[in-house]
Amino acid sequence: MRLLIVDDHPIVRDGLRAALGAEPGMEIVGEAADGAQAVRLAAELRPDVVLMDLRMPGMDGLAAIRELSGSGPRVLVLTTFDTDVLPALEAGAAGYLLKDAHPEELARAVRATYEGETVLAPAVAGRLADHVRRPRRGDLSRRELEVLRLVAGGATNRQAAAELFISEASVKTHLLHAYAKLDVRDRAAAVAEAFRRGLLGG
Repeated sequence: MRLLIVDDHPIVRDGLRAALGAEPGMEIVGEAADGAQAVRLAAELRPDVVLMDLRMPGMDGLAAIRELSGSGPRVLVLTTFDTDVLPALEAGAAGYLLKDAHPEELARAVRATYEGETVLAPAVAGRLADHVRRPRRGDLSRRELEVLRLVAGGATNRQAAAELFISEASVKTHLLHAYAKLDVRDRAAAVAEAFRRGLLGG
């Protein structure tokens, strides 16, 4: 099993080499300090598994994963942050592990990745489940769209409530739900994002 380690911190690469280098059947064939170097080395060294950090200068891990996707090696993300799991999986990562994992857990994850399994750290699996349980982004209800259309036209919450024959509190609730679904934090951004997605017409 041929491994390529990708991380911009030499001390992290040294730690990974120490943790995995003595594992039976694992050979660390190279190290890269950024995504661009990782893509070049992967083409040259033909690793089976790439251990990929995400946040690196120059070409980051996500861009590198997209470049590597479908080209041979399976990419196991190894990062400090649990917030980038969806972009990483969408880019083509085979798994997502956090840097606080024990060496034994890391070795098991590398083997599982090599064998074609999808590996997710427990915290990451929880975040993914939360995302699945949330309403789909942009899937606004009829009432939420009505409120947004009025807001886009310059209506205040009170005016929107009067127009729709609902309470001002209901307007605020519909707006909050719309913010969450559109992944924005205020009414101006919600209107702009809704227009961008074609939800409010041209």
